[in-house]
Formats: sequence, C-alpha cells, structure tokens
Amino acid sequence: MKKLLIAGAAAAGLASAAATAEVSDQVIKNAFGLYDNWTVKVPGYEPGMKITKDNVDKLKDVMDPFTARYVKQGWFEIQTTPSFSLPQNANYIKQTKQHADKVSLTPQGTLANFVAGRPFPQEPDANDPQAGLKLIWNFQRSINAGDSETIYPFWWTFRNTKTGQTERQLRFEWHFLNWKHRVMFEPMPDIQPNPANIFRSIYSIVLEPFDLSNTQLLIHRYEDDLQRDDGWLYLGFQRRVRRLAVGQITDAFLGTDAMIEDFEGYNGRISDYKWTYKGTQNILMPYEKHDEQPVLDTEPAGDKDGFKFVKFGGQGNCFPQVTWQLRKSYIIEGNPKDPNHPLSKRLIYMDAESATLPVVLLYDKKGTPWKYFPICKAHSDHHLAKNKGRGVAIDDCALFFDEQAMHCTTLQFKSYINSEQNPATQFNVQNLRKTGR
Repeated sequence: MKKLLIAGAAAAGLASAAATAEVSDQVIKNAFGLYDNWTVKVPGYEPGMKITKDNVDKLKDVMDPFTARYVKQGWFEIQTTPSFSLPQNANYIKQTKQHADKVSLTPQGTLANFVAGRPFPQEPDANDPQAGLKLIWNFQRSINAGDSETIYPFWWTFRNTKTGQTERQLRFEWHFLNWKHRVMFEPMPDIQPNPANIFRSIYSIVLEPFDLSNTQLLIHRYEDDLQRDDGWLYLGFQRRVRRLAVGQITDAFLGTDAMIEDFEGYNGRISDYKWTYKGTQNILMPYEKHDEQPVLDTEPAGDKDGFKFVKFGGQGNCFPQVTWQLRKSYIIEGNPKDPNHPLSKRLIYMDAESATLPVVLLYDKKGTPWKYFPICKAHSDHHLAKNKGRGVAIDDCALFFDEQAMHCTTLQFKSYINSEQNPATQFNVQNLRKTGR
C-alpha cells in the first residue's frame, strides 16, 4: 500500500510572501476541529489493535520509519486507541480567525503583521516553496505550553538501552512564559514593560542530585527571529552565571541525550534552518488521555497529590507505555544552515490539529539515523483537574533515544498550565543569582 501522501489542498496561486487568503469558517473548522466529523481510516488498521513485531510490516504506512523499525526489532509494542479531537483554546482560535488573513512572510522569512493565533491555518500547498517555513511558524506560535506552564516535578532518567540499567536521575522544575501574543492569561496580548522585545522565556532549575543541585538555565527568544537567542547557565558549584555560547545549544545538555535545541521538538530560531514541506501523512502518534492509560508508574514516588507518571518499558525501559492514535500529520524537513551543525536534517511529524511536534527524527551529518524524540501529549480534560478546559495539548512524557550509542533519557512530566507560578521577574539573570545564593 502506498503511503497516504496528500499534495496539499490550498487554492492554487497563493503567493508565498503575500498575505494569506481570507480565513473562512471552513478553514478554521478544518484546522481546529479536524476529528469532529472525520474518522481516519486506513485498510488493515483498526483502532484498539496492538502493533507488534509480528504485524508491523502490514502497518508501516501509518508509522514513521524509526518507530516502525523499533517495533519490528521487538523493542516495544504499541497499543492503539480511537482518534480524538484535542480541543484548542477558544481565544486562540478566535485570534486566528480575526488576524491570520493579514499575516505574511517577509523576504527574510520572518512574520509580518502577526498579532496572535495561528499564523497560517490554511492547508499547506505543495506548490508553495515556503510551505514548510509557514508550518514551522505555526508551531512556534502555537500554544504548545499555553501562555504559561510549570512542570514540577520533572524527572529525567538516564538509561543504558542494552541493559536497562538506570545510570542517573535528575529532578527539575521548569517554567515557560510567553511575553507576547498571549491569549490565555492577563495581561493580553503582551506583558509590559518588555524593552528587549522578548517573545518567550524558558527557565529551569535542577533540584537533585546533589552535585547538580541549583544548576539553572534561562533562555530568551526574541520577537525578531533574526536576533540570536540569549541564554545563561548558573552553575551551583561555582556560584556564577555564565552566558551560553552559540554552539552550546547543540551540545549534550547536562550529560543527557538531548541538545537545548531539541526541547519541545525544536527550540531554536526559525532562521537557523531551511524548512521544506514533504507532504501529509496519517500516522500513529503518542496522543493520549492520561487518566485512561492502562498502566502508570508508581515511581518516581513522593508527589504530594498522588499524581502518577507515564511508565516506560520495552527495550532498556526506554519507550513510553502510552496509547497511540492515528492522526493527520504534516511532514517537515529541517536542514541546518550552519555547516558545523551536528545534524544533517531534523524530520518532523507535526500534528495537523494542534501544530505540536509529537514525533521528531534526527539524522547525523552523514545522513544516518541517530536520535528518536517522541513527545507524549495528553488531552487537557483528562489530566490534572486544574488543567481541565485549558485547551492545550499537555506535555506528559518524552524520550530522547540515541540509537547509535544505545542510550536513552526518559522524561516524566507533571505539567500545569497556570499564570501564578510564572511571574515575569522569574525570567531574568538577577533571579539566577538570587536563587543561587
């Protein structure tokens, strides 16, 4: 069976750098209510079936190549469930409807006339040479973590994939804040004052083990994508703040299998890559309802409200034990412009409905498969009670797997979409020093 590749359904003649066509009610419905009246059907696939090494060959057309290969090798099995719609924040949809028809790309590939919402909600056009660029902008301006998210506790576990041995475990606290184009929490649309014109900030602190305790990371991404991100690292054992050099975002982060650039699927400037739309495919993705998972982990223990994390199993205890479902994805290939970058390409399977990145495949400079990065996303109404109604695909688990080194870093999240735990004062260099004392 041939792969279900869709050439694109946008009207012919869209100019890549011109403002998009009027955003009709049908465009909004197709973008944000994808599964309301549509069931993904593929011959040989039935929701609820289990995919194992014995039947995976018949189902390769609904899987990315890395996942299919790992299942074929018997490293893990996939329990499927029916596809469901992931409700998106109502104001985000409203802002898309109101403003997207004015958005365009500048000659430099940055956004022009963007206010809030999804910049390019129309179906990608295979004849548009900037279709991939528009899609990755949809991700960067998505509500991947809402306007404001806290992840605590956040466990990162280093594992030997050959033996299953746990080598090390880090406990983090992470915070994400959108300064601009906000749609969920006041102030909207922007936090003021913001003289540096920061678009988004990420702050994290290591809580354990002892030798890394109080290590902190701060990243500022600016509204102008041509302006380089600023990053600072506070090293607890040195009691000093160090500015991150440009090359450090592609180094291993604190000994894990991840680069800073890998966070959330892609955590870099849009302008650092060439982005190409490779087609549309219905594939299995780790989208789930946390409270309906067949098995959750009793470890790590100690969460005060009894929250249970996603469990990992399979080869080396590296693979998330969550249900997967068939979903429409846009395939985007990203090629780094820097010849010294460790990757030759980043192959992204973007969820068409939420514009999040549940499956990312990394290839080394020779073009050889290298790292596998699935990100589990939970329905916000089936997670923490305080996340109900947020309209955000909740971060629930992730895996950084280096198949060449046979080593993995598993990530277990307890995510909370909120504003009260993320004051703007937390996202500055002075806070690093103050917290580090």
